[in-house]
Amino acid sequence: MIPEHLKNRLDKTRPMTSITLCIPVDVVDSLKEIAPRKGFSGYQPLLKAYIGECLRRDEAEFRYGHTARLIEALKKRGVSESVIQEAEREAI
Repeated sequence: MIPEHLKNRLDKTRPMTSITLCIPVDVVDSLKEIAPRKGFSGYQPLLKAYIGECLRRDEAEFRYGHTARLIEALKKRGVSESVIQEAEREAI
């Protein structure tokens, strides 16, 4: 089962916002150089891809890595599956 927040990420019509970042010129120059080599139309799509990639990695660790370890530890201590599922629903 795919969590709802991940399903929402696939929705291309979800709301967007503009932000302003101060990035060193040499970093932007590097992004501009690398973007076409990686198949991106410009440095901004590459930057979005980098942010998304790192965000997904961190979300997996913080949401699923720790949670999965905690669930296994609780099961080893005799906590029932139904109690664990109820606690997960409350925590979301």
